[in-house]
Amino acid sequence: MNGYLNESNFMMVEEGFTTRDLLENLLVELCQASDQQAFFVADLGDIVKKHLCFLKALPRVKPYFPVKCNGSEGVIRLLAELGAGFACTNKAEIARVQSIGVPADKIFYSSPCKQVAHIKYAASHGVQLMTFDNEVELSKVSRSHPHAKMLLGIAADSSPSAHPSMMFGTTLKSCRHLLETAKEQAVEVVGISFHLGSRVLEPQAFAQSVAAAQLAFEMGTELGYRMHLLDIGGGFPGTEDTRARFEEIAAVINSALDLYFPDGCGVEIVARPGRYYVTSAFTFAASITATEEVPAEQPGSEGRWDGRVKTRQVTGHWCILIPCACSISPSQKSCPDHPSHSSSLRGPPGHAEDRIADGLELPQLHVGDWLIFEDMGAYTVATSSPLEGCPQPQITYAMSRVAWKAVQLFQGKPPPTEDDRESICTPLSCGWEMAETLCVTPVFAPAGII
Repeated sequence: MNGYLNESNFMMVEEGFTTRDLLENLLVELCQASDQQAFFVADLGDIVKKHLCFLKALPRVKPYFPVKCNGSEGVIRLLAELGAGFACTNKAEIARVQSIGVPADKIFYSSPCKQVAHIKYAASHGVQLMTFDNEVELSKVSRSHPHAKMLLGIAADSSPSAHPSMMFGTTLKSCRHLLETAKEQAVEVVGISFHLGSRVLEPQAFAQSVAAAQLAFEMGTELGYRMHLLDIGGGFPGTEDTRARFEEIAAVINSALDLYFPDGCGVEIVARPGRYYVTSAFTFAASITATEEVPAEQPGSEGRWDGRVKTRQVTGHWCILIPCACSISPSQKSCPDHPSHSSSLRGPPGHAEDRIADGLELPQLHVGDWLIFEDMGAYTVATSSPLEGCPQPQITYAMSRVAWKAVQLFQGKPPPTEDDRESICTPLSCGWEMAETLCVTPVFAPAGII
């Protein structure tokens, strides 16, 4: 074991007990204590399962988890234990990852726009791998971090959904000029990076980007660079109900890598899966602190009010923007005889991000009732200081015993008995319902890339 995670960092969930049971027990305790603070329950076993699936589907790709997606300590410790690297976008994220002992060669400073002070911090703490996509960024790094190893970021996605003002990365036409400028400034360029992100709609976009990266590799090689690293970024779905499933995307990526960067060519492949790892692992619970009924149609000279009402229900959670597409359900199912109401959910009053969702059909809720939001692991846990008066919700980490054994087996430490080894071929997640099984064989974590 690497020593980043131990049993004191999470609650061990025994067989037959799920995170839903844990969540409901916590709700009972909070109600008895009259405590209505919102909280998360995180199923670490779900992340273990995702990691093993990632390595199986993309055997040549080393995952680097973007800390901005979920910087919670339990997630960082678990992924560090499993041997993943970390993609950081600022000084605070680098410090957070290194504070638990992650070495510098497992950290990728992936922000395309870096503050000089943060570049110097990375340099003083041994973090070398960075990206650039313009001359200004290149100049900052050349002055502040002469030993940096740089990836040239390209914007290879030309799909209509990719809005130019929202994209980072240079065009292929500009690659040679930037590579020549880097040569003049004695900056070491070691590879190419692209990031399609969550806007990806078609798996084929990955294949197009890999093809473009190969052209950029050739330019770098012609200029004398030792190009040996390709970063294929993120854009992997975190749930199954998406247009393109992870397995489909992985198949396209593998085909493109075999064609443009075949095994044995000397190029390492890394990726930055964020939502993929954590979305389904986190469940959020928030209580109702206020309700308000407003007429659906005000009576007027040209219409008649039909007596229906819209319910405006306010949740007492911390100031985060909850995606409208998430699953919302009361912690206790309402009786079929109880009618539903067209409802709007709002966060704490006075904050710009108080709008959660409109037009939801919910039962009549009362102050003190709880709502459960599933698939809440991505971009919901703040990595910076919380706003004044808005404390960070507590996170309760849980993992099934069989998932913990899988982590140990993954690190090359076999369970003590044959029975234990066979039991690894059982559900790793202690989530709501998990029918899939995953047979794990002893493997070792990816080494650092530098």
